This record gives sequence, C-alpha cells and structure tokens, in this order.
Amino acid sequence: MNGVALTVFIIFFLAVTVMGFLAAKWRQAENANNLDEWGLGGRSFGTWITWFLLGGDLYTAYTFVAVPAAIYAGGAAGFFAVPYTILCYPLVFTFLPRLWSVAHKHGYVTSSDFVRGRFGSKGLSLALALTGILATMPYIALQLVGIQAVLDVMGVGGGANANWFVKDLPLLIAFGVLAAYTYSSGLRAPALIAFVKDTLIYIVIAVAIIYIPIKLGGFGEIFSKSGHAFAVTNPATGQPRGSLVTGPQAQWAYATLALGSAMALFLYPHSVTAVLSSKNRNVIRRNTTILPLYSLMLGLLAMLGFMAVAAGIKVKNGQLAIPQLFADMFPDWFTGVAFAAIGIGALVPAAIMSIAAANLFTRNIYKDFIRPDSSPAHEAKVSKLASLLVKVGALVFVLTMDKTVAINFQLLGGIWILQTVPALVGGLFTRWPHRWALLAGWAVGMGYGTWRAYETPSATQDHFGNTNLIPFIGEKGYIGLTAFVLNVLVVVVLTFVLKAVGAPDGVDQTSASDYTADAGDPGVSPDLPPATAGAAPGGH
Repeated sequence: MNGVALTVFIIFFLAVTVMGFLAAKWRQAENANNLDEWGLGGRSFGTWITWFLLGGDLYTAYTFVAVPAAIYAGGAAGFFAVPYTILCYPLVFTFLPRLWSVAHKHGYVTSSDFVRGRFGSKGLSLALALTGILATMPYIALQLVGIQAVLDVMGVGGGANANWFVKDLPLLIAFGVLAAYTYSSGLRAPALIAFVKDTLIYIVIAVAIIYIPIKLGGFGEIFSKSGHAFAVTNPATGQPRGSLVTGPQAQWAYATLALGSAMALFLYPHSVTAVLSSKNRNVIRRNTTILPLYSLMLGLLAMLGFMAVAAGIKVKNGQLAIPQLFADMFPDWFTGVAFAAIGIGALVPAAIMSIAAANLFTRNIYKDFIRPDSSPAHEAKVSKLASLLVKVGALVFVLTMDKTVAINFQLLGGIWILQTVPALVGGLFTRWPHRWALLAGWAVGMGYGTWRAYETPSATQDHFGNTNLIPFIGEKGYIGLTAFVLNVLVVVVLTFVLKAVGAPDGVDQTSASDYTADAGDPGVSPDLPPATAGAAPGGH
C-alpha cells in the first residue's frame, strides 16, 4: 500500500465530501422541494459554473483512464476522441440554445418532456426516457470502475486474497458518500465539486506532459519506443499490436466513429441536465465556444498512452495503465494528487448521471404512467429516491459482473443514444415527421445497432465491437451511424405513408417563438408541468 498517496487521496476526498454537503446551502431557494431546484440547480447557473459543470460531466474519470488506455492498447486509432470533441461543438451550437429556450418556456426538465410536448406522444417520450436510462446506467458503473482502478493501484482493499467485503469496502464507502450528498444537495453538489475536479485535472495533465517525457528521454524517444512496441505482432490476431499513424484501411472507421460520437455526446441525459441548469440561452452559446479548451486537455491526455508504452508499463487490464504510469513516475505525494483527480473526476459525472436518470424516471415514467397528479414536492422526493436506486444498480454492476460487461453496455449506449437524434434534434427544427414513424425508426435503429454490435467481435472478445462493414459501401464504419441512417430512412418513408393515409398526429404544445425565448421573456413559469404549460396547440 502506498501510504503517502493514499493519505493525499483521502484528504482531497474528504474536502470534496464536505463541499458536497455544503452545496445544499449554496444558492438555495426559498422552496427547494421541486425538480427545478434539486434536479436542475434552480436553472440559475452562469457561464463559468456551467462550463465547469459540463466539463465535469463530459470529461469523466473513464475519459481520464480509457482514452490513453485505447492509445496504449492500439495506438493512434484511440485519438478519435479528440476530433469528435471538436466536431460536436459546432453541431450543438445549432440546437442546444433552442432546446434550452423551449424547456425554459414550458418547464421541461428532461429531453423526453420536450418530445412529449412537441409530438404529443407519451409512447415516444417513454422510448427516449428508457433509452437514456439504459445508456446512463453502465456509464455510472464505469465511473466506479475508475475509482476502483485507482484504489487497486494504491494497494487498497487487502489484495487478491482478501474477502469480498474487505476488498470492496473502500468503493462501498465512496459510493455511500456520493449517494448521501447527491440526495441532500442535488445538482448543486457536482456543480460545486467540479471546480476542484477540473483544477486538479489541469494541474496533473500540465505536470505529466512535461515531467514524464523528461524522465523518459523526450518525445522522440517516446515515439520511437512506441513505434517498435506497436510493430510487434500480436500472436492472438496475427496483426501488429497497433500503429503510430492510422492507416488508410482504418480511415472510414475512424471518421464515422468520430462523427457518430460527436452527434451523440450532448444527447446523453446528463449532458441535457447540465445544459438546462443554465440561466439563459447565451450561457449555452458561450459555452459551446469555450468548451473546446477541454479538447486541448484531451489531446494531451491521450499522449499519456504513448508514454505508458514507452515506460514499459505491463498490466493485464489496460484501464490500469495510466494509474500505474502515475504510480511509477511521480513522487508519492503527487501520485496521490493525480489519483484524487481521477477519483473526483468519477464522483462529479456519477452524481450528474444519477440525477439525470432519476429525472427521466420521475417525469416520463412515474408521472406520465403511474401518478399523473404528483405534486412538485412529491416529484422531487421520488427523483431523490430514484437517484439512489440508479447508483445501487451501478454498484451492483461493478461488484458482481465482469468489468467488460459495463464497458460493452457503455459502448452500446452510444449506439442507442444516437437513435434519439431524429425525434430530439429533428423536433427542435421541424414537426414534419409523424410520431409513429419516429417511434418505428427508433425501434429499427435500436434493434439493428444492438444486433450488429453483438455480432461484431472486439479487440478482446467475441461480441460488442464498435465497427462493422457499412452496407452497400463495403467500408468498415461505426455501427451507430449505420443504424442512425437506417432509422432516418424508416422515419422518412413511414411519414409519407402515414400522412398519405391520414393517420392521427399528436398535438404540438409549442409555438415558433418558444425556440428563441430567453430568460425574462414573458411566458409560462418554469414551475408549471409541461402538460399544462405553453402556447396554444397547433404551432410550429
């Protein structure tokens, strides 16, 4: 056990725990018993708070561990994460301010709230809510995997021979603390802790990108050693381990994976939750221009994968490569700082994700189908309890299943979330698609994407690969994007058919002006439930 690193880690963990509980008093409203306050922080966050919240939300412990781990395992192909985080911001600049405006106008708490109001379809809203919850659960589990990786490298848990309770006790404690302050403080807790998390990550990356290359003989030596290591043939596949530069045969896969991931990133429930917590639409517009600063950090972070290869790091689980690199290269006290950055980098997104999933359950399953007359206070209580159940489910995932199961489902989550684009993003600009066509397209995309992913081998196992041959083109590409194209084709064809036969369409509760509304504009109070809020039916 690394006692010095563990001590530093514990100090930071205790500090953010105190901050998490104190956050309940931060910007507290007179009436905090509603989802606007608990689940969206009162819709009051400005540019910098939102920037840190979205950064803490999108750049997680899993990012910190998995992006360089992908480089460590296969080389340059793992860099797809960098262009996709650059591509996504011009895309979201076009639709996120519109989503914020219509949600502000009608009091929508989730993306499914908007879809129900826009297309008048509880079934379509339910489909998107279930998709969001399914995609979020394994994502939370992977944050706990990140904490567990750090604890393993520090030697916490009693070793391989310890009984399960002793081995998992540190993770159980971390989970209990996370659950407690999320329950009491809601979205304010991760918003406040995100300041600490992002500051630590920037410090660790800045030090690592300078200090580690000096110890390894410079970047020339790092790339030289990495090139030789990647050229070695893998006995299991008969192919080289990886490459320093992505070859022509991988360009379609690289490009489609980056584009599909960029389209999906801000559709995850936790991303939408952070966006809707902003106080006006200009906060969203400004954030899409300054959030790319995190992409610079991500590029430097990815370089750690090459450093781990050059340093000769040998681990059975690639997710441990970067924690082990830090443990080997840094002084013990700074190793503790680096591990604290990863650990806190897991707590912030895990809290936001559990809140987002709980909001979806409360508004689009419980309120729509179980208890429509729920009061705002009852909604908040149900969402708090649901957030605990979501975290328990994620913990069970981590403690009882092979970690690859969580990773596989998280990869599937990207494919699934992409199938919500026609209804959610398309609905922000047009109501032309028929609600039944959108539901059918979603079902086809979900089914095809899940089936093809299951049938596709990954680098380490027989199922749940990310890329397969694109029909009619014959190039290898991202399964999620192929499923999305199929989804859109079904939507377009069925919409023509359903409109031709006069199939009944739902009632649109929004109007054209709702999509450009801003804070302070005359309109409906955000406290009103979406079913009764908004302009007269017919609309945009």
